[in-house]
Amino acid sequence: MLTLGLIVNPFAGIGGSVGLKGSDGPEIVKEALSRGALCKSSDRTRLALDVLTSLRDQIKIITCPQSMGENLVADMGFDYQVLDNIAIEETTAEDTCKAAKLLLDEKVDIILFAGGDGTARDICSVVADNIPVLGIPAGVKIHSAVYAVTPKAAGEVIAQLASGKLIDVKPHDVRDIDEEAFRNNIVRAKLYGEMRVPQAGQFVQSVKQGGIEVEELVLQDIAADIVQDMEDDVLYLIGSGKTTLAIMDELNLENTLLGIDAVLDHQLLKNDVSEADILAYLEEYSCKAVISIIGGQGHIIGRGNQQLSAQVLRRLGKENIKVISTKAKITALAGRPLIVDSGDNDLDESFSGTIEVTTGFQDQIIYPVGL
Repeated sequence: MLTLGLIVNPFAGIGGSVGLKGSDGPEIVKEALSRGALCKSSDRTRLALDVLTSLRDQIKIITCPQSMGENLVADMGFDYQVLDNIAIEETTAEDTCKAAKLLLDEKVDIILFAGGDGTARDICSVVADNIPVLGIPAGVKIHSAVYAVTPKAAGEVIAQLASGKLIDVKPHDVRDIDEEAFRNNIVRAKLYGEMRVPQAGQFVQSVKQGGIEVEELVLQDIAADIVQDMEDDVLYLIGSGKTTLAIMDELNLENTLLGIDAVLDHQLLKNDVSEADILAYLEEYSCKAVISIIGGQGHIIGRGNQQLSAQVLRRLGKENIKVISTKAKITALAGRPLIVDSGDNDLDESFSGTIEVTTGFQDQIIYPVGL
């Protein structure tokens, strides 16, 4: 019997779809909710636990009250125990820390948690390297290496543990960035410690690469290829990241490094668009998106571009999404597939197979997309 500690940050990622670049702090959560954001971390946790339903008799879950875990595991029919003395209304970082401490006292085999870098940071402050942990990616910021590459992958790792397979456990970095600086296109990542993470094939992500030099001429070539092929009367969603920044520079337009910009007929329509903005544009224009690969991880959807939600992607269509990357980033993946992590399994599966990646001027490659 595997004793699994489960912590769900119900507000993780709530700021992503409305362009807030994070979810840390009650003020940001309140603002996100006022903009119509929805809580999706429970849905992402369900994707992980779905993998474990056939192993219910081999897993006992100790979790937090109501939206922090109880509601979900009860609905899914798991054997569970609820921790006492945890808030059930306005949950905070302090509640996450308290839950982590109580799970340590319960001597669970591993803590599975859903959140972003802020949640990882809170848990690390309590757990450190005392017990294995694994994150279900549900936040806007996922720079830490303690997360599985997708929610389903997190479930696969836990399934292997529950099935008694030999799994290595290795220390991995917990990193977080200054959200206020992030909203001003400045990335200030800081190391907050290490936690021990179970290793199983390609299920656990690498630390997000930052500050890596990319050849300027390669980026210019990629940008020139994209700009040359831009069609009249088609709205282009550009971003996010340094690779797509080159396109905005080629167009000589103001850009949002860590957001998505809307461009129509080579002119800026709007900076830093939200999911709601994009859905409105899809009603009015023919739209295409240009996205890049996160170096070291391989994600093309679900990291830093949550504005391209499952609903947006269904409306947009795979055929209207262009992926760009330097060959250095592709080579660094060492054959691992690109990852689509929209939070919708059916949609993610529709992207599986191969996709064309622009790597220079009139230079494309075909590369696999996995789950």
